[in-house]
Amino acid sequence: MPARHAPAPRTAIWMALFTFLAIPAAQAFEPQTYAIDPVHTRVLFAIDHAGFSKAMGTVSGSTGTLVFDREDWSSARLDVRVPVERLDLGDPKWNDAVRAGNLLDTKRHPEAHFVSTKIEPVDADHAKVCGDLTLRGVTKPVCMDVTFNALKRHPLPPFHRTAGFSATTTISRAEFGMSAWPSVIGDTVELRIEAEAERARGDNDAQDLSTPAEPAASPEPATPAPEPEPTPPEPTP
Repeated sequence: MPARHAPAPRTAIWMALFTFLAIPAAQAFEPQTYAIDPVHTRVLFAIDHAGFSKAMGTVSGSTGTLVFDREDWSSARLDVRVPVERLDLGDPKWNDAVRAGNLLDTKRHPEAHFVSTKIEPVDADHAKVCGDLTLRGVTKPVCMDVTFNALKRHPLPPFHRTAGFSATTTISRAEFGMSAWPSVIGDTVELRIEAEAERARGDNDAQDLSTPAEPAASPEPATPAPEPEPTPPEPTP
């Protein structure tokens, strides 16, 4: 009798099915690259002003990239450039004084640059992000306490998948070569960063489509123009 063909082993079938199902699951948790949103990312700094108050200013327009996996903080990588030449203390003369050569020297060093070197997860929503900060041509290690705020499809067009974070840290201005005016300006600079980073729409955004975005507000309907009054007929002589 001719030999019968043995059925495929069940183990092989289950392995094939598992592989088929596991591939999209693994892809869903791969780190994704996000671009820092320069409009919705802001650095706030505060420094002692002769003991009277804390002088506060902001810097907008930061750019860079974030590689982030929500399930694995330790795999994150951050590379950000902050245009310190755009700092704003609320007064043009004050801005010019801080940009001068004896302080930030923004003509020669118009931006600060931070590159992460280590991410230490604290819990699901917090981590310590350490890296090298280059400011005024000097590079020093800096660690930030980072809070994860959200990672979801943005509710407004173009509906990019967006990650949001808040971070705080302190640095010494003297360590970066800014020792001028010690009797007027404190040494410790408090930094607070509010950041958003968005990812261009791609295949993996399909996972976001199950949660529809809030519809944008519809414009008010235009008020129709009033009908013109009929012209009365000319009187008959």
